[in-house]
Amino acid sequence: MSIYEKYETVVGLECHIQLLTRTKMYSNDAAEYGAMPNTNVSVVSLGHPGTLPRVNKRAIEFAVKLGIATKSTITTENQFARKNYFYADLPKGYQITQDKTPICTGGFISFKMKDGSEKQINLIRIHMEEDAGKSMHDIDPFETLIDLNRAGTPLLEIVTQPDFRGGEEAYAYLNEVRKLVRYLDVCDGNMEEGSLRCDANISVRLKGSKEYGKRTEVKNMNSFRNVQRAIDYEVKRQIDIIEAGGEIAVETRSFDAVNGTTFSLRSKESANDYRYFPEPDLQPVMVTKEYIETVKNNLPPLPNDLYEKYTKELKLNDYDASILTELKEIALYFNELISHTKNYKAAANWVMVNVKSFLNENAVHIDNFPVKPKAIADIIALIDAGKIGHTAASQKLFPALIANPSKSAETLATELDIIQNSNSNEIQALVEQAVNKFPEKITEYRNGKVGLLGLFVGEVMKLSKGKADPKVVNLLVKEQLEKN
Repeated sequence: MSIYEKYETVVGLECHIQLLTRTKMYSNDAAEYGAMPNTNVSVVSLGHPGTLPRVNKRAIEFAVKLGIATKSTITTENQFARKNYFYADLPKGYQITQDKTPICTGGFISFKMKDGSEKQINLIRIHMEEDAGKSMHDIDPFETLIDLNRAGTPLLEIVTQPDFRGGEEAYAYLNEVRKLVRYLDVCDGNMEEGSLRCDANISVRLKGSKEYGKRTEVKNMNSFRNVQRAIDYEVKRQIDIIEAGGEIAVETRSFDAVNGTTFSLRSKESANDYRYFPEPDLQPVMVTKEYIETVKNNLPPLPNDLYEKYTKELKLNDYDASILTELKEIALYFNELISHTKNYKAAANWVMVNVKSFLNENAVHIDNFPVKPKAIADIIALIDAGKIGHTAASQKLFPALIANPSKSAETLATELDIIQNSNSNEIQALVEQAVNKFPEKITEYRNGKVGLLGLFVGEVMKLSKGKADPKVVNLLVKEQLEKN
């Protein structure tokens, strides 16, 4: 056993979700990414004397949405607090947040690992707060530049229990969080734009121990993969220190993505350092049971619920259900499609193969995809009825529908002359013609060379110019070959 196998990894995550509201958390300033620096600011977001904050009602709604989706308890009386610390890009010198009364407590987020096992991460809390501005160190070689556009942007912070036992679990969890907030339309989940950010609290302990080890907090990770890499590196670093007789310093560290290492930023603050006290300029916000029910009734279908429906009710396999629920827009398209057809497997294949391939190859969002789900269901019905073959449907009819979305699938199939001939009498004449063309092969087939069936079927399809029903052709060719 290596020294690393003696220890258990213990990780908790703090995710900051930047909300898709039009305005900031406590002011009417625009919450807009990509604007010219320091243009989305006002005396309120800059904390000028005499100004008063006001709570963003939409942010409350988004918090309740997330709380319902994570099975959390929603707090009735929500009070706000000031969290005091100095950052150059925090203009007020304090952050308005929640301390004693987070809007959501408890709850959990479940997800699947690569091996198919399910993991549940329990949540401590979800609370509302505002973002700080942004310091930029890479534009001027001598100065740090400050952009306060982001200051005051609404955030939800999701704080987990220390339930993770490795970087791979953290990676899978973050993917699930991004999927969930996108389904709820509360956040776009773009980590590269900073709208989804994550800090990891990492420690190790001997396997079997009940006590937690001293932890470090790692910040400034700009991708899910880097969160995993930072955890894996930090675990190894801590074990090496402990095995060498050292002690883990309780500190805040950053991750160097180039070298794959962490480095110290500062000693870790305690709660006392923040000097929390009630925000005197904001009254408590009351969230009633009636309001929670209203929000709940307007929730979209959630990914885990859809996964359960697809695997248990529709009997799709795990792979199909996972692909179909990966993006909300795809799942909603599939949901409408299966309201028009009961051939769920065919519906899944058409969405995953034909529809998604077209979207990816042409860089088209599904909202701009011209073929409605009903038209795909009509294609499936034509195939199931034996009127057209799958190859013709995929290669000819589907592109024609994209070009002519106002026409019906059957009309286009007729215009393309791909409607299959299922008339047994007409096909029988072609079968006899094909079989008689290869008399020596008939003997070989009857002597056990059954692979020759494809030769005769192919000849019939050629004679019919591809319009004969393959099922009927196969049946009639077999009958013809097996005649004495």
